[in-house]
Amino acid sequence: MELDDDREVLFLRERSGLVRLAHVITGSNLVAEDIVHDAYFRWIDRPDLANPGGYLRTIVVNLARDAIRRRSVAERVRLDPPVPLGEPELDETWAIVRRLPPRYRTALALRFYEDLSEREIAEMMGVRPGTVKSLIHRGLARLRKELAS
Repeated sequence: MELDDDREVLFLRERSGLVRLAHVITGSNLVAEDIVHDAYFRWIDRPDLANPGGYLRTIVVNLARDAIRRRSVAERVRLDPPVPLGEPELDETWAIVRRLPPRYRTALALRFYEDLSEREIAEMMGVRPGTVKSLIHRGLARLRKELAS
């Protein structure tokens, strides 16, 4: 099996999880699909990687963070609130999660959704492990406070 074939198998195996990760971070399945598609083409051009799966996940996280930054400008001028589409309790919880600052949401998604260690999250986010602990702690505290209200 050639390197390209190995990568194709790895990508196909990881794709749905990467889309879910990007969706948790961005809040949009369409954006998540685009992010994973873009990540694949950035990743496939790097044949000399020691950890191709980790590099692919890092690309997805970085592209998701970029999408959040771009979207923040558009959300400032949004006129109509989004219409709930599912169960009211899930929509309310999801709305609370989406209101978290992007760094909190990213740290929480990587910790509880991807089950990464604090060290792995720190490497992906480009911060120290202590910062990750703080982001997770503060993100959970905000969620608890909002859910209790």
